[in-house]
Amino acid sequence: MTIKKIKYTALFLLFFLNAIAQTTSINYANDKYEKYAYVDAIKVYESVANKGYKDEKMFQRLGNSYYFNGELVKALKWYDELFAMNEQQEPEYLYRYAQCLKSAGNYAKADTILEKFNEKVRTDKRGVLFESNKNYLEEIKTNSGRFEIADAGINSNYSDYGSAIFNDKLVFTSARDTGGIAKKNFKWTNKSFTNLYAAELKSDGSIGVPQRFQKKVNTKFNESTPVFTKDGRTMYFTRNNFLNGKRGRDENKITLLKLYKADLVDGVWKNILELPFNSDQYSVAHPTLSVDEKTLYFASDMPGTLGQSDLFKVSINDNGTFGTPQNLGAKINTEGRETFPFISSDNELYFATDGRPGLGGLDVFVAKINDNGTFDDIQNVGEPINSKQDDFAFIINSKNRNGFFSSNRDNGHGFDDIYRFTEKRKLTCEQELAGTITDLDTKAIIANATVALFDETFQPVTQVVSDEKGNYIFRNVNCGKNYFVRVAKVDYESKEVPVTIKKISGKTALSVQLEKRVKAIEVGTDLAKTLDIPIIYFDLDKATIKKESAYQLEKIIEILKQYPTLTLDIRSHTDSRQTAKYNQVLSDKRAKSTMNWLVQKGIDSNRLTAKGYGESQLVNQCSDGVNCTEEEHQLNRRSEFVITHL
Repeated sequence: MTIKKIKYTALFLLFFLNAIAQTTSINYANDKYEKYAYVDAIKVYESVANKGYKDEKMFQRLGNSYYFNGELVKALKWYDELFAMNEQQEPEYLYRYAQCLKSAGNYAKADTILEKFNEKVRTDKRGVLFESNKNYLEEIKTNSGRFEIADAGINSNYSDYGSAIFNDKLVFTSARDTGGIAKKNFKWTNKSFTNLYAAELKSDGSIGVPQRFQKKVNTKFNESTPVFTKDGRTMYFTRNNFLNGKRGRDENKITLLKLYKADLVDGVWKNILELPFNSDQYSVAHPTLSVDEKTLYFASDMPGTLGQSDLFKVSINDNGTFGTPQNLGAKINTEGRETFPFISSDNELYFATDGRPGLGGLDVFVAKINDNGTFDDIQNVGEPINSKQDDFAFIINSKNRNGFFSSNRDNGHGFDDIYRFTEKRKLTCEQELAGTITDLDTKAIIANATVALFDETFQPVTQVVSDEKGNYIFRNVNCGKNYFVRVAKVDYESKEVPVTIKKISGKTALSVQLEKRVKAIEVGTDLAKTLDIPIIYFDLDKATIKKESAYQLEKIIEILKQYPTLTLDIRSHTDSRQTAKYNQVLSDKRAKSTMNWLVQKGIDSNRLTAKGYGESQLVNQCSDGVNCTEEEHQLNRRSEFVITHL
């Protein structure tokens, strides 16, 4: 064999052996990745990548491994490599890439990537929220600067997060290794499993030395995020699927998270039980209690979850049992991560999410919980609580406005750190809606015009009268809401204008021009035609007036107020479907229901009469047995408001 052939053979063998070694390494890393051992996977993937090996799937998993551990800046390096290799990635990679770009402060490129994400999946709420709120950085800036923050003084070189107040102590989660127990690592992060610790909250504002929480609660697996009842006798907390020495696993042999309850008996936490809606197949974590302590809120990826994790609530019955968990719905949850809920005594829901326009990673948001259980506008609490990294586990004392939150922001002690804060100014948005009423043709000011404000569901909010200069003003309108403004004046056509209030404090201007009424109203005039009132809608086969029709009937009220001696005959008509007798009875009920509605709004019943005519006065050929379209039938389903005296 010649020297040349020997060299070629040696090179081939070297290349072949190197390829086998790379394949073996990648297979090992893939196995670690599939088992959520992300740190171990990263070591091998990066070793191979740093030798110049390029592989799309490997770059995906390298980026994901850092991303899932909250190390977004490190993830960015590998997502950059991924998109340089192939820009056509699944939508979720576009979203993760955008989040990582934000963590590096590159908001312009992040927004460009989010636009591509939204183009790929038009129905994803994360993209929809971005598309409808592209000035999110301006809004966050408006909400910023309200807090003074400082290191809590209890952080270690490990992970510290998720605090709660109990008997003048701060109880929190920590992965610190005290040396008293053999150190065990959590494969996901390759850091110590977490336990609960407690530190005294001193009267001078300082915090004492952290001590391990009671042994009955802490185990060799993760414990975190407790919440305590006001009487201090019950605790709910998060733990890996481990109870009474038995470890549970899902179908992939992964130990997930569950919620547990414990009772304080003679100073010792006992009777540790897992909550009945836990499962080996999904995680349930991070509990918080409603103000009345009758509802438990938590985060989970249980069936019915809209995204990667959602916020849920479950009722706590008087006998200690629990109801069925309910998803908080699309008002709160997105396709991303919603987690770490907290309910303040002001009945505000604070939570962390990466599914809404924010500064990067998890941001803290807040929404007022209304008396009916719905949620008001959701707002980013701004800097310095939120940063380019993960910010979460926000709790606040509503009386003194002090609290704590957790973050993995730069320049901390460990992987996560706990910060204390004082809120100097509440998150309030004050808006005024104002304008001038003028004549469309002459531009003359119109004084004493009635200006009514309706919400987006057509419910009346308030009403004012324009002053001698034609000006009106509505004070303290809700920021970010949609309204309708209706203006009415004798001898003018009434006019309705929609308006959207800005989400920042200030004034919204809305001037309205009225047009002179061409046709004067007189005895015999049908106000439904004059005021362009469409069909008055009722629930099917009922005489209950729907909200959208109530909004239209407000026009009738304005005319009745403008002309105090005017009287009306309310006439209701149906189409020919159903029997003549049925239609006669139904139309009569609807006419009288309309009259009663006007009376309830303050109109004297002596000014009103009401009668139903059923199908006896059809306006077209659509009688019994005649084939007609839905539009033709609708012409017969009409209401009339005929002036009988003026």
